Amino acid sequence: MSFLKVKNLNINYKTRKENIIASQEVAFTLEKGEILGIVGESGSGKSTIANAIINLIDPPGKITDGSIEIDGQQICKNENLIQIARGKKIGFIFQDPQTSLNPLFKIKDQLIETIQTHLNLNYSQALQRSIQLLKEVGIEEAEKRIDDYPHQFSGGMRQRVVIALAISCEPDLLIADEPTTALDVSIQFQILNLLKDLTKNRNLAVIIITHDMGVIAETTDRVIVMRYGIIVEQGPTKQILTNPQSNEAKSLVISVPPTNKKINRFKLINPKGHEITNNSASITKNIIKTWGIRENKNQRLLNFSNVSKIFDDGSIFKKVSATKSVKALDNVSFELFEGETLGLVGESGSGKSTIAKIITGLLHPTKGSISYYDKSLFDQNHKYKSFKNNGEIQMIFQDPYSSLNPRFKVKDIIAEPLKFYQRGIGIDNLYQNVNDLIDIVGMTRQSLNRYPHEFSGGQRQRISIARALATRPRLLICDEPTSALDVTIQAQILNLLKDIQDELHLTMLFISHDLPVIRQMCNRIVVLKNGIVCETNNSEDLFNSPKHSYTEELIKLMPKIESII
Repeated sequence: MSFLKVKNLNINYKTRKENIIASQEVAFTLEKGEILGIVGESGSGKSTIANAIINLIDPPGKITDGSIEIDGQQICKNENLIQIARGKKIGFIFQDPQTSLNPLFKIKDQLIETIQTHLNLNYSQALQRSIQLLKEVGIEEAEKRIDDYPHQFSGGMRQRVVIALAISCEPDLLIADEPTTALDVSIQFQILNLLKDLTKNRNLAVIIITHDMGVIAETTDRVIVMRYGIIVEQGPTKQILTNPQSNEAKSLVISVPPTNKKINRFKLINPKGHEITNNSASITKNIIKTWGIRENKNQRLLNFSNVSKIFDDGSIFKKVSATKSVKALDNVSFELFEGETLGLVGESGSGKSTIAKIITGLLHPTKGSISYYDKSLFDQNHKYKSFKNNGEIQMIFQDPYSSLNPRFKVKDIIAEPLKFYQRGIGIDNLYQNVNDLIDIVGMTRQSLNRYPHEFSGGQRQRISIARALATRPRLLICDEPTSALDVTIQAQILNLLKDIQDELHLTMLFISHDLPVIRQMCNRIVVLKNGIVCETNNSEDLFNSPKHSYTEELIKLMPKIESII
């Protein structure tokens, strides 16, 4: 008998306007010692199924039909049983460890509370068990670190603490919802290895929900592919990835950036299984009329020379406090030439985003110089000369939802930088520009009268790109622009950026911890570690023959879909 059995599960969200079907006749089984992957685009119902298993469906959501059995017990709609099972039989690892841990309590308090809720242990026994759990998930100096607060841990370490919480009561089933999405490649590798070891050593049944097909290839035994709340295909991982039958599975597999070669464009297929081809020249012709024809002369556009950035607490007590200053950048230098895409890669805290913020004037350097077309971006007092580049340097942020004003309609979001940099622009000319920009990013003009919350993540990122293009930039800084998107939407956005760059002759600085994406998007790559440049090289040379041991390690550790093919 299967340990977990989900049978004909239907979940509906009934609102005043409509009845949304989040899950329809979903059925699957899971054995102990097995890792099951659930994949699909955003909104396909992956997380809904996981939440249903532990009865965390938010109102007005409701399980309307079907059953969920764990170890022969029917837990669906049985609140008493699920309360006993949650934590003791079922552990849950959420996507963001920062929000799943209470910032006001020490790690030991959170572990001990969970352990004493489900197990008959006194405080001393629970404390010893907590220390042992931290050691098991790979946290060094566990006896000392257990007295720390969540903010004192890195992202990867926080995720290890969350895993320790999830396994603290020796559950039989572990559900991990996007457990490695926000983590860089080396931490991701460690977390996935930890999950595999726990599955083997504790004979756990594990469900991993992810949009990373490399993670699926290297971690799971079987895969479920979902779309619009329906399972469209399920089977052994190798079978699904090498010979997908449904158009949805084909779309997910074909959109994955290859790790072993460079391609010109990401392939996309429509719901009918036909390949999608775009002609970017047709959508950019109007904007080219406005901007004028540009030519790239391979001239040096940006010179980032011997830049260091030191952060301190800035308080009057810093001389007597134990707080130490942090050197985010240490003598960093690189050049960026017209028309190229330069990639910045490295672990969290390596200084990638600090570089982007300095170039855009959100931070000032402690020392060093940054010049744009041989003109310094900062004066002697480290004040940013924003008027010098006149909006020619723009940024696309990682999270499109938090970077778009929720109170503005899309037309006002795109128009705002136009009004700022082209003072006195006529209303007709303004909205003609807005129309052209929304056309470029492949959205309808009807969407201009809607608000950001009415769009998907991919659509919001398209709006962010349109806003960034409004000032006619020459340099576009892309800070993790696709990390929050599923693989098919990621492919669409990356193709769009390539098209826009080709047609409008843009230069791009591309920041990401996703090495396959970096390989496909960039001509040259700068590798950073702890604020220091380890290596700068042409993209293919760097991947084929890395010079620095750290670069070699990053390439070796990245999840590869090819590993199973």
